[in-house]
Amino acid sequence: MSDSLIANDLITEHIDIWTSTVKTKSASGRGSSKKIDLYGIKKLRELILELAVRGKLVPQDPSDEPASVLLAELTEIKNELIKKKVLKKSKKQPPITDDEKRIDIPKGWIWSRLEDVYDVRDGTHDSPKPQFEGYPLVTSKNLSSGSLDLSDIKFISKEDHLKIIERSKVDVHDILFAMIGSIGNPVIVDTDIEFSIKNVGLFKYYNLDKSCPKFLVYFLHYAAEIFKKQSSGGVQPFVSLGKLRSFTIAFPPLPEQHRIVAKVDELMALCDQLEQQTESQIEAQQTLVSVLLETLTTAKNHNELMQNWQRLSEHFDTLFTTEQSIDQLKQTILQLAVMGRLVPQDPTDEPASKLLERIAVEKAQLIADKKIKKQKALPPISDDEKPFELPDGWEWCKFGNITICRLGKMLDQSKNIGIERPYLRNTNVQWNRFDLGDIKLMKIEDHERNEFRVLVGDLLICEGGEPGRCAIWKDKSQEIYFQKALHRARTLGNCSPEYLQLCLTIDAAIGTLDKYFTGATIKHFVGAKLNNYIHPLPPLQEQHRIVTKVDELMAICDQLKAKLNQSQQTQLHLTDAIVEQVV
Repeated sequence: MSDSLIANDLITEHIDIWTSTVKTKSASGRGSSKKIDLYGIKKLRELILELAVRGKLVPQDPSDEPASVLLAELTEIKNELIKKKVLKKSKKQPPITDDEKRIDIPKGWIWSRLEDVYDVRDGTHDSPKPQFEGYPLVTSKNLSSGSLDLSDIKFISKEDHLKIIERSKVDVHDILFAMIGSIGNPVIVDTDIEFSIKNVGLFKYYNLDKSCPKFLVYFLHYAAEIFKKQSSGGVQPFVSLGKLRSFTIAFPPLPEQHRIVAKVDELMALCDQLEQQTESQIEAQQTLVSVLLETLTTAKNHNELMQNWQRLSEHFDTLFTTEQSIDQLKQTILQLAVMGRLVPQDPTDEPASKLLERIAVEKAQLIADKKIKKQKALPPISDDEKPFELPDGWEWCKFGNITICRLGKMLDQSKNIGIERPYLRNTNVQWNRFDLGDIKLMKIEDHERNEFRVLVGDLLICEGGEPGRCAIWKDKSQEIYFQKALHRARTLGNCSPEYLQLCLTIDAAIGTLDKYFTGATIKHFVGAKLNNYIHPLPPLQEQHRIVTKVDELMAICDQLKAKLNQSQQTQLHLTDAIVEQVV
């Protein structure tokens, strides 16, 4: 069986692998959705191009005129154009070395450099003065969509345009190639509109009848991945004109080029269809998950909630098959927790109203003992500020009513004195954990130690950066302090800091916290706003039951995610193994 038949069988026989190999990438921001990466289909597209340029996608035809004959004809045409001064004679290229021959090529093919088979040029590298009208100036960004996009374009003067096209006049059927930034994105010019190019490679044919434009496009898609790995530059990687011209191509006979293009078109259309089907299936599943999770948050009572949960839990393995769906489940658990629907209420629990009365007495005593300063009374909570109805025994309250909050010590190297001690910064506090890989030191005087020390059970909350991000300090052995970029919240009345962390976490995820932030561009969670943050308060005993239940369910979610990651890794390895087998 020929290589091309084996390759096609492996492509079509493993459709389930290509479509099931999906990765999810975190988007920026707490609570934002995941980006779906159809890794299998992406690898399938790469494989198709790899097979195409290796001569393994379609069978060779012994009756085809060898590519060496075609190359000789193109060389003759090129020399004639140089003789007529249509083209400038370029610097002679050295012979192709064995290292430049990346693959073994089929009989009838020939190794060549790109400029031997195409007229390779580039546009200006200067920046002509833009104006409101004139001639379009095409740059790499105008190729990024995979086609020539002139909708967002800058214009230059006729004088600048004429200067540029002296070396790089663009005609219909020419091919453009981004040389800087997002290297690649080759496109065939399909417009008669006259334009100039900047930092864009230009491929022109010595003779269109002896060329196959789309084969070059597919080859350049393949070559672009090599150029990206080898590109010069740091922030703005680029590939030089010399590199483009000297790059080697395994050149097939012209009839085979057309057969390859037809086959690639067919298989890429299949990829498009698979991608659309897979995305539709993923979207449908995400919608299903959202609807089913909503039955939990809209349940009328705990018994109905438990019935819905039982039905859902029986299908965990089939429903929660993406990181996004598992994160949706986690968010729903937190919502149920703060709505009082995650655990049953116990009528014997002391109601939260009594807890608030005891906390008020405790705070008054701390003020009398001069351990804390008296603060301005927080305004009462209006009915409009209560987003949902609470269970019996719960109360709406403000964060400042059940905690003592303060910002940390100002970092001022010119004024701070005392012994250098470790302290926590904004970057050290992540969601529900601390990142202690880069702990800094700050000078703290002895009389400041009690004021700025972090104790076990303290809830550290980011004031800026990602306001509201929080974690609870649990390390008894480490003496550590905190900077002004963080709030330290200590609960009163033995309230659970873990429960308050749940409230902050879910309100950050659903956007409720945003209304407490100040600043348009750079957001801050100032002390006054934190103290006025409204959240539901359960009875003390129920707070602890909620935290225990959340921990239990989050562990299940983590197990689901670990199982998913393991499955994804297996699929990724399997996909890569199939690609390696074919190539």
